[in-house]
Amino acid sequence: MTNLVGIVMGSHSDLSIVEGALTILRELDISYEVHIMSAHRTPDMAADFAKNAKSNGMKVIIAAAGGAAHLPGVLAAYTTLPVIGLPISGSSGTLGGLDALLAIVQMPHGIPVASVAINNSGNAAILAAQIIGTSDPDVAEKLVDFKVKLAEKVIKSNELLNSQ
Repeated sequence: MTNLVGIVMGSHSDLSIVEGALTILRELDISYEVHIMSAHRTPDMAADFAKNAKSNGMKVIIAAAGGAAHLPGVLAAYTTLPVIGLPISGSSGTLGGLDALLAIVQMPHGIPVASVAINNSGNAAILAAQIIGTSDPDVAEKLVDFKVKLAEKVIKSNELLNSQ
């Protein structure tokens, strides 16, 4: 089976944040693969991954990075696939992930990278699914069901609150 989403993180320490995306992708039954590579320490590996992602069947790349957060932009430079940047609040940083967020959204003309909120890997997965859903009716339908469940959860919470 072809993996539709490629998830790349700059460090193994990012995995605890990325897990939220994996949970959503599994719930939506969207195939994915996960890698650790660095824009700075393994730039050839990152470039090779991005150059081959489309021919390998991927539709979207999620790139998680903290600090300088160059990984999403480097991947976007080598592919025409949509790249979703996931800013990570690193344990060693003093800016709480704001540095990563700003780095991801400040891409130069011609190298766009979408972004989600700091540490919000679930939204990165949902955005990836929405992109895939534009051409895959099964994924689109799963997203409709997913959003219905979100609404039902809010309605149930409201009913519980007002029944007390």
